[in-house]
Amino acid sequence: MADDSSVSNVGGRYAQALFDLATDQKQVAAVEADLNSLKAALAESKDLRTLLFSPSFNAEAKAAGLKAIAAKAKFNPTTQKFLGLLSANGRAAALPAVITAYARLSAAARGAVSAEVVTALPLSAAQQKGVAAALRQALGKDPEISTRVDPAILGGIKVKVGSRLFDASLKSKLDSLKFALKRA
Repeated sequence: MADDSSVSNVGGRYAQALFDLATDQKQVAAVEADLNSLKAALAESKDLRTLLFSPSFNAEAKAAGLKAIAAKAKFNPTTQKFLGLLSANGRAAALPAVITAYARLSAAARGAVSAEVVTALPLSAAQQKGVAAALRQALGKDPEISTRVDPAILGGIKVKVGSRLFDASLKSKLDSLKFALKRA
């Protein structure tokens, strides 16, 4: 099994190839919408995650599953062909990394910045607006925010923009305090 960094690198390379192809075909937004739909499906469907990540399914089975999903969802032909290629090359498990990298490439092409916000509880609409305003001021660009709930952080917020991480989670503060107490 590949480690996360190699999967991420593979995902980045595939995302760049897909982005270049979509740009040539003037289909960047359509492909991005398809990938966002797949991202939502991955978050909701345990069966889809099992299909992609389980070694019990071979490349042909993964390709058939993704092809069926793409056809039912009426994905752009570019997206459909790409999913087939990704599966045929045995890289279906890299799909989440491809989706993330493609979103980053697309946002950069639009002059926007992608930001991932992680909180212990879902943000209200007012909180989302506040986070967006703070990021807009800090970055000088309009952020495209994706939110994720992770109860393990206990409270607070984590914001990742590119390779930078702002971690104001309760868990990290408690970990720092525990480390400081051990050293004392």
